[in-house]
Amino acid sequence: MKRLIITAGLLSATVIGFAQTEVVAGVMRGKDYGVTYALPKTQIEVEVKVNKVNFTPGEFSKYADRYLRLSNVSSDPEEYWELVSVKARPVGIPDSENVYFVKMKDKTVAPLVELTEDGIIKSINMPLDNKKSIPATPVVPALKKSSNPRDYLTEEILMANSTAKMAELVAKEIYSIRESKNALVRGQADFMPKDGAQLKLMLDNLEEQERAMTEMFSGVRNKEEKTYTIRLTPNKEINNEVAFRFSKKLGIVANNDLAGEPVYISLKDLKTINIPQDDGKKKVEGIAYNVPGKALIVLREGKNTLFEEEVPVTQFGTVEYLAPVMFNKNTVTKVLFNPTTGGLVKVEREETK
Repeated sequence: MKRLIITAGLLSATVIGFAQTEVVAGVMRGKDYGVTYALPKTQIEVEVKVNKVNFTPGEFSKYADRYLRLSNVSSDPEEYWELVSVKARPVGIPDSENVYFVKMKDKTVAPLVELTEDGIIKSINMPLDNKKSIPATPVVPALKKSSNPRDYLTEEILMANSTAKMAELVAKEIYSIRESKNALVRGQADFMPKDGAQLKLMLDNLEEQERAMTEMFSGVRNKEEKTYTIRLTPNKEINNEVAFRFSKKLGIVANNDLAGEPVYISLKDLKTINIPQDDGKKKVEGIAYNVPGKALIVLREGKNTLFEEEVPVTQFGTVEYLAPVMFNKNTVTKVLFNPTTGGLVKVEREETK
């Protein structure tokens, strides 16, 4: 995330609007210079991972149960979707109702304020790391080419005069491979490997042969993973609202599409923060920060709980203030905020000479 750093000595007298979550980089109110910043409010980000599966039946699929005892093997190609995982986490976005102005005068405000690129306060007087981190290049594993099962077929199998006979001979070959694997593992093979590396290589080769031949009966399933992100902004508790719908035939569908089964979301305020009633007497002064509340988020499909976790939610908390006296000429106060919740992470004070 890019950083926007504002120092008192570099503030200009140009006013930049806060519309569309832009930061007021320099503000002049009469003779007052300062920084405008926002506190975040919480959105719930739901991450849904699904697999699109393409099934290709094997050429011996009709003999799968007879020779390999593989039941419910389809002889028809099929395309369908699988729901892999559902997760949720809180994310912070600028709250237009909690925007504040930091004065840069009278020796009462720290001179260095760091904001995120969308204007949320990040730190005050904290040392900045100007080194740009170089993102690591992701290591993409090489796609393993599927073996052609016919490369392992013997002359006897290939010369068989019917599909049924070929299926029978291939099944016998699969059982022979399994016996060879067991003999190697038990140390009873006629030609035992010299070391562990050679044993692993031999077992891997036999495993690959067995897998390729078995797929001639069971078929092949190619999976393509897709990730969907859904964001919700809770202003109150949520009770079994439809987060999204999932269809085995269509994948993720719209909330009003009855072709998919609903996945419900609930958000319960755990009331960890005692919020006093606003009597209008609370003094708004100093550096504002959030004290987020906690909520229990639950995602369910039917009777199955897909996700359950406690998360911080700023809308269920309150706003407090660091007194201006903390930022005077005699001390340097360092403050670190959580840009997701706007809460305090660390406050340090150092006496100046």
